Amino acid sequence: MIPLYAQQQDYSAYNVLAVDDVPLNLLLVQKMLSRFNFKIRTAANGQLALDAVAEQKPDLILLDLMMPGIDGFEVIKRLRENPETADIRIVILSALNSNEDVVKGFNMGADDFIMKPIIMEKLLTCVVTQLQIVSARNK
Repeated sequence: MIPLYAQQQDYSAYNVLAVDDVPLNLLLVQKMLSRFNFKIRTAANGQLALDAVAEQKPDLILLDLMMPGIDGFEVIKRLRENPETADIRIVILSALNSNEDVVKGFNMGADDFIMKPIIMEKLLTCVVTQLQIVSARNK
């Protein structure tokens, strides 16, 4: 069930970048969020994510951890080290779910952590909460 507050909002002003090396996961996130008019871009790996952020800074990044080449932990590290991107909200979406992985993600600078498989209501609630923080910060 989608919360009523989420159904009544216009999210078309928000730019979300979804990063995952599995095309089906990207499609799933796109389908879930496009119903609420989010502007969604995708990247298939860590390097493409960093390139996409350099091209247009997103309001929120939904980031997988296990990717070839530059993994999600390294993406977080690089974004947090750069003053231009340090304030981007980052939500990890990962099948890694050990306490060590969750703690490492938060310690590196993630703002939230959602374990796969993704539940639409949980994803939407998390995304809305993170974007409320973005909106409050921009006022």
